[in-house]
Amino acid sequence: MEREFGLGRVLEPKGVFPPIAWRLDTDREIRRGEARIRLELINIEWDSFQQICSSSGYAEDKIRARIFDIVEKRGKLQNPFTRSGGVLMGTVEAVSPSFNADVAIQPGDRIYCLTSLTSLPLHIDEITEIDFDYGQIRCSGYGIIFETSPVYRPSMLLNLSDKAMMAAFDESGSIYGSYIAAQEQDCHTVAILGNNLHTMLLYAASMREAIGPEYQVIGIVDDYYNDNISREEIVRVLTPLIKDIHFVNFSEPVKTYETLKQDLKIRSPIDMVIVTDDIAGTETMAVELVKNRGAIYFTSFDSNYNIAALCAEALGKMVISYAFDQFIDGFLDFSRQILYVLAPKLEEIDGMYRSYSGSRHQVQSRAKSRAVENAGRDDGFIYQDIVTRNMVEDVLNIAHYDCNVIIQGETGVGKEKVLELIHQNSERCAKPCVRINCATIQENLAESEFFGYESGAFTGAQAGGKAGYFEAANEGILFLDEIGTLSMNMQSKLLRVLQENQFYRVGGTKQINVNVRVICANNVPLRQLVDQGKFREDLYYRLNICTIEVPPLRERRADILVMAEFFVEKCNKRYGTAKELSPGALNRLYDYYWPGNVRELENVVHRLVISTRGNVIGDEDVDALLNESAYGDLVRSIRKTYDRNDRLDFHQIMEQQEKRLIEYALKKEKTTRKAADMLGLPQTTLARKKLKYGL
Repeated sequence: MEREFGLGRVLEPKGVFPPIAWRLDTDREIRRGEARIRLELINIEWDSFQQICSSSGYAEDKIRARIFDIVEKRGKLQNPFTRSGGVLMGTVEAVSPSFNADVAIQPGDRIYCLTSLTSLPLHIDEITEIDFDYGQIRCSGYGIIFETSPVYRPSMLLNLSDKAMMAAFDESGSIYGSYIAAQEQDCHTVAILGNNLHTMLLYAASMREAIGPEYQVIGIVDDYYNDNISREEIVRVLTPLIKDIHFVNFSEPVKTYETLKQDLKIRSPIDMVIVTDDIAGTETMAVELVKNRGAIYFTSFDSNYNIAALCAEALGKMVISYAFDQFIDGFLDFSRQILYVLAPKLEEIDGMYRSYSGSRHQVQSRAKSRAVENAGRDDGFIYQDIVTRNMVEDVLNIAHYDCNVIIQGETGVGKEKVLELIHQNSERCAKPCVRINCATIQENLAESEFFGYESGAFTGAQAGGKAGYFEAANEGILFLDEIGTLSMNMQSKLLRVLQENQFYRVGGTKQINVNVRVICANNVPLRQLVDQGKFREDLYYRLNICTIEVPPLRERRADILVMAEFFVEKCNKRYGTAKELSPGALNRLYDYYWPGNVRELENVVHRLVISTRGNVIGDEDVDALLNESAYGDLVRSIRKTYDRNDRLDFHQIMEQQEKRLIEYALKKEKTTRKAADMLGLPQTTLARKKLKYGL
């Protein structure tokens, strides 16, 4: 009998493997081949953790709410944007009698489960701690594991912290893969690129095991990420496993490489480069560093190894690429061996992480510092955030399929920019793209607008008739914005055209054939309108071949910086100015909640360029403009931020708004007395609250 791997837990869509499924069954009762684990610690895959932090503005309450939202909707921890999960640690609560796993477990055992949480049913009751250094959460709840799930009991390990153990085991399959690759390539000198110190140490130890005492490892560390830890501390913990350590700016790989090759102490040809983090620029530097016919080892499939292949081709290099993100037979024993060797070093790093505060800003500062330098540009679509990057990749893929598409998102998110991406990259790029806002069409004129009319069809009709939208868009794309505003009668006529690709003009008897790709958009999800009886279900299914969700700007904050810089440059060209945003101004824009999304951001930047007298736009300029409508935006902000979350903390929300108002008053009035007068508070009360919020 085949061992259980969770197929019976798939709720939708049926018949797919658990990692591919949208939703899993989290029923607490265990079934054949299952065990239930009481959760203690979850290690979230690093790219997923960064995306959640960025979309939540690095506010712990919002990060918690975001994780709850993912788990409750999907029955597992699988970030829909990065498509990745993590691993868990906990205590066995119950085991089915027929449980046939490689490692025998029983109730009461503490275990690490190394199966990705994209495959395991999960229920979280409470998140008690967020660790920004490791990308972990301490939580309560339960998870369901299966007979095929690799598990390890930590009872025989050294006194290594759970957090360090979890971080190591999350990399275990890939670490063993690097060991095999180094032996296959007969490596002697290896460079490791990344930012997580514990991760770099693990791969350095793997290279020592693979190569032997003569191994040479060069460590190239992201200078931005570790700006809260001194270089001396980093060198101390990485030495002597890593013998030559350099701090670089990965966002300028060509310039950095020119400097780096002069500074390298190890002059041997680099046989293999290990890229431990998905940081833009690492793939280019890896190609520059590695010798001809050398190897580049990407520790995750999310890395840009396709870009590395193109860079290698441009340099005329033959490069062997590895991309490991799975388990290999023997990886557990190898990982245990590495951990025994590294235990003192990993504990040293763990202690260093605990010794300073502000870990959250370590993640945040990296996201901000690199944003403007690594903007993606696809046919005029500017972005930086991984959320947007994944969406753009989906859009470019969908563009090649000549099918109908629904684009959904809030007002101002850039749905028409997505339309342009599809049009420019489709087979119909040389044909017309007709854009219609359905909300502006009068009901009594809708049919003639869509299908045209013949001469004399009605009073006031043009002599000779008129072609409608479908004829104008023939062989091209017809974009219907706010399609949900069409009447049910008009929806039924639209459905018939989509089914048959034929129609009659108003007052006409000649059948007209068209070949049109229809793309539509709506602020309110069409599925919701179908459930409310306001949109035809059959039309919905005719349109919904592909759906593209354009996330609001607050869920892709890294885009804010590159867009702000772009809009400033756009205004400079228009007005012949040389304005620029200060770092403080960028921080203010980054932290704002943007209820009006990209459209509001463009408006704010435009106004800042015009209203600021000097060439540098400062944080006080941004504060003054953003807080003009602080009171009016308050309710809208709360609604948009929390509308999809079941858990609200009233007191926490009120404290956040109170802090915002006091901060604004202090900056505007400069003194506590004037700020207190402005807010109608006693000066002593304001002073106490100022101290409470650290303002």
